[in-house]
Amino acid sequence: MKIKERQTQKIYPGKWEALETLDQKYNQIESAAGFPRKTRYQLVLSSESINILVVEREWESFAAMEAAYEKLMVNPAWHALNAESNAVIKDGYTEILMPLP
Repeated sequence: MKIKERQTQKIYPGKWEALETLDQKYNQIESAAGFPRKTRYQLVLSSESINILVVEREWESFAAMEAAYEKLMVNPAWHALNAESNAVIKDGYTEILMPLP
């Protein structure tokens, strides 16, 4: 069963250019781990801050997502990149969605 992963992140003001650099690095590491292509959105209109990034991916299955994340968890480059992203990403959360029949 396909599932959708949605990450919502609050970006520090003035850090959108730095986010682009980080994202290119993440793309390389995640692609090598088997992550599907992601779609990114910047919040334009909401009761929330405009400094919101939404990242969505569609996975073939929960098992495929789990296997890819297991590869990341043992990758020192990914952990270093996460530490680097703390200066750009204030906080965030992840949602996993499944389609209804």
